[in-house]
Amino acid sequence: MNAVIDTQDRAEVRRLRYETKQRAFLKTLVSPHVIEEHRRSPIGQHSEPLERLLAYFRRRPLAGRYAIMVVKPFEAYRLVQLSGERGVPPAPSDETIYRSQAEAEHAIFLRNVQTLLT
Repeated sequence: MNAVIDTQDRAEVRRLRYETKQRAFLKTLVSPHVIEEHRRSPIGQHSEPLERLLAYFRRRPLAGRYAIMVVKPFEAYRLVQLSGERGVPPAPSDETIYRSQAEAEHAIFLRNVQTLLT
């Protein structure tokens, strides 16, 4: 039994080490150019740096992840944070209303970048 715990501990240590290195690398990819590229086209094909950032953000656990809630179709959107637990509804992130899905997508991107940089 002790060997199983040691193996699991080592796997967790490796995962944390990889996560730390990956975050350090991704921080170097954040630039005004990448942020502007996402603002202009939040959905679709992107440059490699932006694709890497988006892939990392998509792999994060559901708990605390931002999502878009439609207030009024095609007119009003707001951001919510997912609980990560079945049956627990998402919590509103703030009172800001976005006029398009693209604006809301970019707001989520900016929040994810801010979290990465801190």
